[in-house]
Amino acid sequence: MLSLTAVTKTFAGFPVIKSLTLHIAAGRTTVLIGPSGCGKSTILRLIVGLIKADAGNITINTELLTPASIQNRRQRIGYVIQDGGLFPHLNARENVCLMARYLRWSPERIGERLVVLAHLFKLPVSLLDRHHYELSGGQRQRVALMRAMMLDPELLLLDEPLGALDPMIRFDLQQEMRDIYTRLNKTVLMVTHDMGEAGFFGNHIVLLQDGAVVQQGSMADLLQRPASTYVEQFIRAQRQPWRDIDERMQ
Repeated sequence: MLSLTAVTKTFAGFPVIKSLTLHIAAGRTTVLIGPSGCGKSTILRLIVGLIKADAGNITINTELLTPASIQNRRQRIGYVIQDGGLFPHLNARENVCLMARYLRWSPERIGERLVVLAHLFKLPVSLLDRHHYELSGGQRQRVALMRAMMLDPELLLLDEPLGALDPMIRFDLQQEMRDIYTRLNKTVLMVTHDMGEAGFFGNHIVLLQDGAVVQQGSMADLLQRPASTYVEQFIRAQRQPWRDIDERMQ
């Protein structure tokens, strides 16, 4: 569905993505995981066309992404960042419907789609008349997810979409998102730094280090068959805080 072939990106002469080759299967959730600065978010920005690769190719359904094709392609990609990225001068409804109105959907079509999405993400339609400062963190992120889904995109890019939420809200939204994307057979590429979240969402996990893939596969592959010392250390670092808490409580 989505392929990156020998993709390279540097900033100020520093290589952030190093000749990356990666295939994202259709109808599945692939999770990019790794420490800060390993290139996870940069990969999403390259795919959506916010930045341009220095070398290599990105294709979606065999269509090569180019400066000429990316504008139309963006209409088939949903993109959500950590804080939602809602426009503060628009209310929730206007945020969700922004691209549909730009594409001149009829009011009836917009209204029908809005009701479907509100039901999917368990958000009362009446609440969509509020601005972002009148919404809770969980409500804002639901609105951002609705906006990403408005045009029924074939590909969803999620950049730590739940990272800023408190644990209880995050838990509930994790359940809802996984159920929605599985039921709708969506292709999802998600970034997280949390191993537990990666395992919860991911059919396929890709662990990155310094802009390169160090191991990919199922969560069981990473846990039971680590490919390098780095993989072992990363997994150990994810588990250690909970072990420390358990020891202190004993």
